[in-house]
Amino acid sequence: MKKFYLILLLAFTTSSYAQMSLLKKYQAADSLLQINKLTEACKILKDIEPICDKTDTLYLYIIWSYVSITSKLEMQYRLKERFDSSLYYGQEALKFIDKCKPYFDSSFAARQYWMYKNVVVSSFGLGKPDNARKYQDLLYKAYKDNQLPEGINQYYNFSFFKWEGKNVWGYEWYPEPGDPETAGSFSKIVYYVYSTNTDGTDKDHLYRLHVLKSPKMNASAKFDYVLTKCLEKASNEVSGTFYSYTYNRKIDYLKLRNDIKEVLKGNYYPGTTAAVIKKN
Repeated sequence: MKKFYLILLLAFTTSSYAQMSLLKKYQAADSLLQINKLTEACKILKDIEPICDKTDTLYLYIIWSYVSITSKLEMQYRLKERFDSSLYYGQEALKFIDKCKPYFDSSFAARQYWMYKNVVVSSFGLGKPDNARKYQDLLYKAYKDNQLPEGINQYYNFSFFKWEGKNVWGYEWYPEPGDPETAGSFSKIVYYVYSTNTDGTDKDHLYRLHVLKSPKMNASAKFDYVLTKCLEKASNEVSGTFYSYTYNRKIDYLKLRNDIKEVLKGNYYPGTTAAVIKKN
């Protein structure tokens, strides 16, 4: 009997010591977080998560903090166009959002949809449309099931890049040709072009580039969308429809991104020498 109690005491002491050790490591991570050393804090949390007792309250703090930190890192790297790092942290955040779901209310699950769209941005930024497609499919399924949170329930940001001091944001709408929402004029994709403040954030909305449903005035047309430019605050710029840039129902995103960059350069009519009249 004495031997049994000794074993029980040792087990309890070892368990308590282990949890205290984990608590100290968590506190160290939290201290790093307070001074904005996010990557160092992230590493500690990732190391201690697998060995923490999942029934301990500490576990909830670990996984919650990890989601918060990886989400911040993902955004920071994405806005700097360091898409390899933003993709890594986005996928890490998704893993831990999944771990958090059993412990938090259903509204927490909405975070995964926002992270899906962030991973899409990073994937396209790296020229990986196949990786982006996986997450786009998840967003489209959630759209059809009416599960998307407000803010991405009608459209989502799928692309971001900087161009000569401007921020370029690409957004895609979920409806497809033939859906009731696409009756009349309909833009499947819109790129918004902004001037920037000194810190790199958006300043003035200069113009929009629409991947617009083709009016099909010509029955022989073999495309579904055409690129159109609409001015906002921009001056001394071109607006209009550019039939040199057309797209099928299944849009080639890499081609589209290249086309957008050509238009940003002012190459509205590739392969021609047509004069362009700018509007003041």
